[in-house]
Amino acid sequence: MNNALFSRNLYIFLFSLLGIVYITGLFVPLMDNDSAHHANIALRMYLTGDYVNLVDYGKDYLDKPHLHFWLAAFSYKLFGVNTFAYKLPSLLFTIIGTYSTYRLGKALYTHETGKLAALLTASAFAYILANNDVRMDAILTASIAIATWQLVEFIQHKKIMNIAGAALGLALGFCTKGHIAVFVPAVAAFFYILYLKEWKLLLNWKWLLLIFLFGLFISPVVYCYYLQYNLHPEKIVRGKDHINGVKFILLNQSVERFSGEMGSDAKNDYFFFLHSFLWAFAPWSILTYIAIFGRLKNFLHRKEEWLTTGVFLVILVVVSLSGFKLPHYLNIVFPTCAVMAASLLLQKREEPMWVKNIFRLQLFISSLLLVLAAVINFWAFPVENHRVMILLVLLLTVFFYFFKTTTLRRIQKTVAVSVTAMVLCFFLLNANFYPQLLRYQGGNELAAATKETVNPDDVYFWKENYSSSYNFSTSTLRKPFTDSICQEGKKIWLLYDIRNEEEIKQAGYKIGEKYSTRDYEITKLDLKFVNPLKRDSQCTKMVIAEVSRL
Repeated sequence: MNNALFSRNLYIFLFSLLGIVYITGLFVPLMDNDSAHHANIALRMYLTGDYVNLVDYGKDYLDKPHLHFWLAAFSYKLFGVNTFAYKLPSLLFTIIGTYSTYRLGKALYTHETGKLAALLTASAFAYILANNDVRMDAILTASIAIATWQLVEFIQHKKIMNIAGAALGLALGFCTKGHIAVFVPAVAAFFYILYLKEWKLLLNWKWLLLIFLFGLFISPVVYCYYLQYNLHPEKIVRGKDHINGVKFILLNQSVERFSGEMGSDAKNDYFFFLHSFLWAFAPWSILTYIAIFGRLKNFLHRKEEWLTTGVFLVILVVVSLSGFKLPHYLNIVFPTCAVMAASLLLQKREEPMWVKNIFRLQLFISSLLLVLAAVINFWAFPVENHRVMILLVLLLTVFFYFFKTTTLRRIQKTVAVSVTAMVLCFFLLNANFYPQLLRYQGGNELAAATKETVNPDDVYFWKENYSSSYNFSTSTLRKPFTDSICQEGKKIWLLYDIRNEEEIKQAGYKIGEKYSTRDYEITKLDLKFVNPLKRDSQCTKMVIAEVSRL
């Protein structure tokens, strides 16, 4: 039996199709809230040359470490302040993380398992999404994949180079989002050692080397926290002063997030992991659930390694009990879930009835995704660009070829159809949906509308008005408006929500020349906004107006 599921050329073709959606995603404008928000923290670094202090809208930012911001700021230096530059580091880490998933699958099983696991990971919904709505998740997931792969290699071969690789992966993840990047690979290594019964390995002196190198690699971030907070006890964040920055990053950061002190989103949703995973790891989520149930059934018989099972179960419990949880938190289990799902597909590929049922399952999921994509892109936001339509027809041709062809076995068609469906969905999202949706984000639209007429250095923000997308699009930092700014002879522009206009007038200001655009919080879509007939009624207006004292 030929061990390869696909030929080398077919693997290259499928990864190339995925490359189309990843590359188109590089040029989708940033969305307000986290993406544009984080981009502006890095922008401040770039504009001021201060790479030590994390500052958000003039206030100290304590939540997350420096690496993501450092990478973005460095990218701005190379490519300028633009969407491509902000997103590029995440894409590069995604490539490294996909390769690391391949090496993890190869180390735990076979070369073919690794290749298939890499393909499954790269085509998972939230994995692609992490390169569109860019936060820390792509870098974090890649770092976890690197560390887990290197730890497995060390457990197998006991080489110092793998200790160094693991320490680097752990440190990259820690410097991106804290302790979770250490916790996941540690859980993976623990269950793998438990599975192998390698008790002597626990006493190996090389673990001390790993701890030393990890501490060395994270020291720049820890030192920055010391400089920003330990040396400045007067600083106040979330109502607290005398903040021990070193203690926070080494201990409190994850404790506060788990306890809900940083927010309480979905705090009482104890099934959050189970239902969020269904769409986050689509189209492979149900296949992964099938794999985990089978592994639990045979867990004590040691038919499969315990690493992937242990990671899935432990993170399920941790996320379910966490006081603060968001869907992108689940990305951290994608590499191990992909290995688990790939192993099951290869193990069962010679069982005709099983393959037939899985083909039907994946075809149903793929069809559901395509129907949703069609509703969004042909009803809510109809395709306008002819080139997009031409490419869409070509991709549909590929999809139906994989569906109808008799040259591929059913197990091959199962994977190829699912991957192509994801390519189709995200091509439509990146090339049509997001560009149209972002026309309703007032900040970037106002920046474009006033590019030739308003100097962004003269734009100030009214009270609690914010627009990260405006600041990023104009490469400026937010400047709060105060009465003292209105000096005679100086032209002042004020950015505000139209609902604040009466308040501004009542405060004694005269509004002159004015620019306005529609504005909606596009990261929180609802059915009324999606409906083209009701959309405008759901929008407010973001305004830039010349102001002066009466």
